[in-house]
Amino acid sequence: MAGDVLSQNEIDALLSALSTGEMDAQQLKDENTKNRVRSYDFKRALRFSKDQIRSLTRIYENYARLLTTLLSAQLRTITQVSVVSADQIPYEEFVRSVPSMTVLNVMSVEPLDGRVIMEVNPNIAYAMLDRILGGKGEAGNKKIDNLTEIETKLLRNLLDKTLDIMEEAWSSVAVINPEMEELEVNPQFLQVISPNEIVVVISLSVQIGEETGMINLCIPHVTLEPIISKLSVHYWMQSSKKEPNELEVEQIRTQVQGATVPVVAMLGQTDISIEDFLSLDKGDIIRLDRGVNQPLIVQVGGVPKFSAQPGQLKRKLAIQILDQFKGERRYDRRYAFSR
Repeated sequence: MAGDVLSQNEIDALLSALSTGEMDAQQLKDENTKNRVRSYDFKRALRFSKDQIRSLTRIYENYARLLTTLLSAQLRTITQVSVVSADQIPYEEFVRSVPSMTVLNVMSVEPLDGRVIMEVNPNIAYAMLDRILGGKGEAGNKKIDNLTEIETKLLRNLLDKTLDIMEEAWSSVAVINPEMEELEVNPQFLQVISPNEIVVVISLSVQIGEETGMINLCIPHVTLEPIISKLSVHYWMQSSKKEPNELEVEQIRTQVQGATVPVVAMLGQTDISIEDFLSLDKGDIIRLDRGVNQPLIVQVGGVPKFSAQPGQLKRKLAIQILDQFKGERRYDRRYAFSR
């Protein structure tokens, strides 16, 4: 680990101590052997790899950016959200770490099993309520004892909007549909999984005006288990090519063939001054840049595609395709014809 690497000064001091006899080499060897033994707590068994934790951090860094934009627009004040940490701990430890009275948004994330908890610190919750009700966004030192029906409704409406951007933040890994199930204020009444079950806690630092606080997202391992393989660098960087489905190809071909595009036969063009344009009158002749014996350029969707010659078919003007357009030089403007 980076913290175990010695500096050059520490290396020199260690070599000097060994050479002068201040430190015994055998003693140093025994200390190193002793330091390699670490106690292991089976209650805190790590279920996520560092790679998977980094992937979750990337997802919620994107969520934090989206949440910053959403809260700034909804609360009409400067808001900043950033990811502080991502840790895996037992659920029991998460419950003990949150305040005894706080805002707990319990949500389902179909098609995944289990429920995810969003814990909003009282400072942030009251700051948001104060801004929604026309205040300056000051939370004071209030403690959440019990939310009124109006406060509950306002918080529900705002937290509902955060679920849409959570779906967007997860879209690169999995399609989820977060939905709020209940809003609770006491974590002791909330038992979504076994106390010893490992959860990932994503901590977001939130600043609303002058008020700061935390939003913690608790995601159980059992919820992420079906998509755990997607939370790896190999999944993020893989470039597997999907074989085209014949039915999909046929549907696309049918839709494209039925699309309409504008087809224009260009007789020619020219440049004139504004003065000449304003003085045009009936009977005037405009000299174009194409000769009468030169083929016309046919544009399909504004792009030159064919060369053609003009004609008539059943008393209607028509063109006959001669060849594909391969580009051409600018023609001498001495060749022209009148309309």
